[in-house]
Amino acid sequence: MKCVFCGGETKKMLVTFSYEEEDRYFLVEHVPAEVCDRCGEKTYSPNVTDELLKFAKDKFKPVKKREVSVFDFAEAC
Repeated sequence: MKCVFCGGETKKMLVTFSYEEEDRYFLVEHVPAEVCDRCGEKTYSPNVTDELLKFAKDKFKPVKKREVSVFDFAEAC
């Protein structure tokens, strides 16, 4: 498959999908995707996309939680 953004070759991989909406963040691990060798763009099948939307709508419970450090670039400079 060719990347729709840069034309590079893609390969099937399992990736971590990240989601952010306002102050809500979550990760979904082991998601099947086509990943471009050149630019790294991830493409998901329609079925995978439908399943990812279920995570956004709180259809599943997390299998684990992680603490994440948050930095402010403006304060550091």
